[in-house]
Amino acid sequence: MIRPSSSSSVGLLLLLIGYAAAGPEPDLQPRAVHSSSCQEHTNLHERLDVVEKKVEDTVEKLEVELASLLDAVESPEWRPLLDRAGKPTVDILEDPEKRGL
Repeated sequence: MIRPSSSSSVGLLLLLIGYAAAGPEPDLQPRAVHSSSCQEHTNLHERLDVVEKKVEDTVEKLEVELASLLDAVESPEWRPLLDRAGKPTVDILEDPEKRGL
């Protein structure tokens, strides 16, 4: 009979003790739990896709609205209000007390 060396037996024993002390692996979940978390992950991504689509649609609508507002402001009827040649401009962000109002 062939007897294994004591050093290899001790090494194997230490390896098994270390593996047992490390605890269960996180990937070894029951199939139902793993499937449930995968479904939740998929649902989350689907919800994020819906939100992303709504944001993109809103940005497109705002771009169209901004373009139409800029066209309206640049029209001839607004031109006298925008042409301030030789007149002081009013800074709406300036403190009213500093403006002398």
